[in-house]
Amino acid sequence: MTPGQHLINGNWAAGTGAPLQAHNPWSLEPTWQGNAASGDQVDEAVQAARDAHPAWAATPLDQRIEIAQRYAELAKQHTEEIALAIAREAGKPLWEARGEAALLAPKVATSIEEHRRQLADRTIDLPNGRGVTRYRPHGLLAVIGPFNFPIHLPNGHITPALLAGNTIVFKPSERTPTAGMIMAELWQKAGLPQGVLSAVVGARDTGQALVQHPQTDGVLFTGSYPAGRSIAASLVDEPGKIVALELGGNNPIVVHDTNHLDTAAYITAVSAFSTAGQRCNCARRVILTDSIDRDAFLDRLTGIARSITVGPFDAEPAPFCGPLITPQAGQAILDAQQQLLDFGAAPVLPLEVAGPHTGILTPGILAIEPDKRPDEEYFGPLLSVLTTRTLDDAIALANQTRYGLAASLLTDNAEHFDRFVHTVRAGIINLNGPTVGASGKMPFGGIGRSGNHRPSASAAAAYCAFPVASMEAGPLAPVDKPLPGITPSS
Repeated sequence: MTPGQHLINGNWAAGTGAPLQAHNPWSLEPTWQGNAASGDQVDEAVQAARDAHPAWAATPLDQRIEIAQRYAELAKQHTEEIALAIAREAGKPLWEARGEAALLAPKVATSIEEHRRQLADRTIDLPNGRGVTRYRPHGLLAVIGPFNFPIHLPNGHITPALLAGNTIVFKPSERTPTAGMIMAELWQKAGLPQGVLSAVVGARDTGQALVQHPQTDGVLFTGSYPAGRSIAASLVDEPGKIVALELGGNNPIVVHDTNHLDTAAYITAVSAFSTAGQRCNCARRVILTDSIDRDAFLDRLTGIARSITVGPFDAEPAPFCGPLITPQAGQAILDAQQQLLDFGAAPVLPLEVAGPHTGILTPGILAIEPDKRPDEEYFGPLLSVLTTRTLDDAIALANQTRYGLAASLLTDNAEHFDRFVHTVRAGIINLNGPTVGASGKMPFGGIGRSGNHRPSASAAAAYCAFPVASMEAGPLAPVDKPLPGITPSS
């Protein structure tokens, strides 16, 4: 792979579209330079994937699994290279980037297990033969990745989709393309046939050309609600295309009936400020009930937030988090903080610029009346504190959102969780753990503005294939019991 190039039909080529750069979010130095894929190159990648699909779909599952397992081994061998690419372009500390890179190989094993569990043929006896349910790939899928987990999240779409027999054109985020292109190269080296996976880099125009291409059979997307809504709107007249949207959240973490305020404050800080608040499942709201000493909790939370170090990806000692993806993203969070202050929020710990540009921010905590906080996902290190009386009140506040991705309850009494888990509207609901806690062996996704009821992770196999039901009778024989009003020929 040559930096700045695209993988199209098994060949690496320079882009012929507009000039494009990705930058290190801390130093703003270029990390990827070249030209975006042009519309013609997107057409070429799509046509190659379309041409490759019949043979790939007909490839026995065991052979597809062998290729995936070789890819997993290569991913293990290249973990450090992948981690460095993630860290440089996403701005994550190396310890976090290494954690993301290490998830690639386990995802293959989980995807194989889930494919066999969810998509295996099923046979039942019928009065006149048997019924068989088989699963077939959709065809050609567009996969569009995010910047915050530039390899783990698209890998969660790509691996199960390939195992199911789909071909793919992948567009990594233009902010973090290098790790995604390394992933594409590893699939190529693992023996993936030519054209089965192409990878093109580009900004919005490239993504739109791919999403709206008449030859794609679906779109698998991870990103913001506005972008997901735009994709859904562009495909509203094409209901035959599978669309899986993994979007954001206005996630609550509720602290109720606990004396372990140190631990609760730590879990809250991890929930709110991991990856500089740039995770879809970061806590945006902490809801405190009358059952705890709120002032003591906020003292502990503020102390922990002040202790958080923000620095370059390779700083020593390692920082907790890096910068936001761009200075513009940081300015948006500064503007959001000012908006909340204008709405009457009280600054518990104002976020501040902590470096040479607005992408480098310290954590911020604001106390605000629930009815004055807009139902928005502030994608950065900004946490709102809401207070209420009872657990039922807290659950009602938690549900006052159009989103529904993640929620957590921190409590000393696990019996409270029975009510919480059955009444909070979210796809991920945790007990005594952070909202950012998740497992690849379980579904990952949400409802409302957080997705379209197609969760990923262990559930991804379900949207990578469609069921075909066959009623299979025995050999043809004379009709001995015709239906009323119809006579068989003699």
